Amino acid sequence: MKILYLYNEEWEKDYISKKLAGADIAFFQTFKETPAEVKNSANIISVFICHQLKKEELDLLPSVKFISTRSTGFDHIEKEEASKRRIPISHVPTYGENTVAEFAFALLLALSRKICEAHERVTETGLFSQDGLRGFDLKGKTIGIIGTGHIGLNSIKIAKGFDMEVIAYDPFPNEKMVKELGFRYVSFDEVLSFSDVITLHVPHNDSTHHMINKTNIGKIKKGAYLINTARGALIETGALVEALDKGIIAGAGIDVLEEEGYQADKMKLLSAPHPNLEELKVILSNHYLIDHPRVIITPHNAFNTIEAISRILDVTIDNINSFIGGNIKNQIPAD
Repeated sequence: MKILYLYNEEWEKDYISKKLAGADIAFFQTFKETPAEVKNSANIISVFICHQLKKEELDLLPSVKFISTRSTGFDHIEKEEASKRRIPISHVPTYGENTVAEFAFALLLALSRKICEAHERVTETGLFSQDGLRGFDLKGKTIGIIGTGHIGLNSIKIAKGFDMEVIAYDPFPNEKMVKELGFRYVSFDEVLSFSDVITLHVPHNDSTHHMINKTNIGKIKKGAYLINTARGALIETGALVEALDKGIIAGAGIDVLEEEGYQADKMKLLSAPHPNLEELKVILSNHYLIDHPRVIITPHNAFNTIEAISRILDVTIDNINSFIGGNIKNQIPAD
């Protein structure tokens, strides 16, 4: 089997080569730079969230029989197109359940205690003044967890450690964990209405796209904080801008932006034959958020720890070895 591995960092090549000793692996950083002969002959392709595998790319991979994504989410892959071609997809279902939850609280603490402003004051002005830096305690505040999968449950554990009141929404409640962790399920609208902090831990799909939007963002408790370490398109960007402008939301910690691919490569959007007006609006809104004094933006970094990356690669290696051996592990349902 010939493997096309689109890597993120140079050290991955050595790590993967040692773990898949004897395998025929071609390493490239992007799909665009991969030679046509490699695309034509590859039987397995491994990608990360920054590598799109839509119809356009799949058309150039006539021999691929298996896709292994080094991520939990898979909205960078056109699943329906892969299904038509009978190409199974495996992912990494649990690698950073504590990692991402910890990062969500890092964003929350940075907002609640004005860490970024305090650091900038000292480093840029040399002043040790607390003026304007008064924050708020997490203890006693109500946090609304949207999505109670692995990451959501870890977020609940952390919130309970801060002595927060926890409410949660999930279309498939985990009743077993309610008593064990000490939280309660409420409706989606109740999470918006009663939470001092809202944090998102759901995948992006048709049912969760813009789950927070211009229609419902006005239901959010005035002065609440919004944290998103999941996927950018869970929030309608224009709605978040409006909520900040009207004072509905006091602040936001955002690790994922809608249209973040174009954010990194604006020329790709601007040079398109027919630039999409809505995408251009999102890019402008993202700049508003980046410049906003009560918003912290990080570059999709919640997963990025030594331990989590090692788990991602080890599960990916196991997924590839299992496929080669005739068994598919961690397969995404074709539905």
